[in-house]
Amino acid sequence: MITISLCMIVKNEEAVLERLLRTMSTVADQIVIMDTGSTDRTKEIAARYTDEVYDFPWTDDFAAARNAACGKAAMDYWMWLDADDIVSEPEQKKIQRLKEELDDDTAIVMMKYSMGFDKTGSPSLSYYRERLIKNHEGFCWQGKVHEAVALSGK
Repeated sequence: MITISLCMIVKNEEAVLERLLRTMSTVADQIVIMDTGSTDRTKEIAARYTDEVYDFPWTDDFAAARNAACGKAAMDYWMWLDADDIVSEPEQKKIQRLKEELDDDTAIVMMKYSMGFDKTGSPSLSYYRERLIKNHEGFCWQGKVHEAVALSGK
């Protein structure tokens, strides 16, 4: 079975962070929070779920902040999520099953990323993004804005 480090960058996310951390604490083996300057209760909420809450001075570079968070990952794979992401119970079960079944030669797992939602809360815009990345393989974030991980391998 593989292990997962959840790596997040946050700033002033007290309204949504606990919802995500509560669900992901049942799936992630490590949670890394890189705070980029919160002035609300974000760090206090994060500390309920992990001892790994770090400060990262904001430099107008999302990739740098994400790389700092992912650089703290100690598990087999790192996964990124934004504080306002929602991981439903069926999706949690899929991630748990993936942890049990993923071939260890897999470098990157693409997962559906929902961006837009209609009045009922159903996704109106979804596409696939790199979400689960093998650790210690040289993968890193690129791009100050609209950052992404260059894809390679299986």
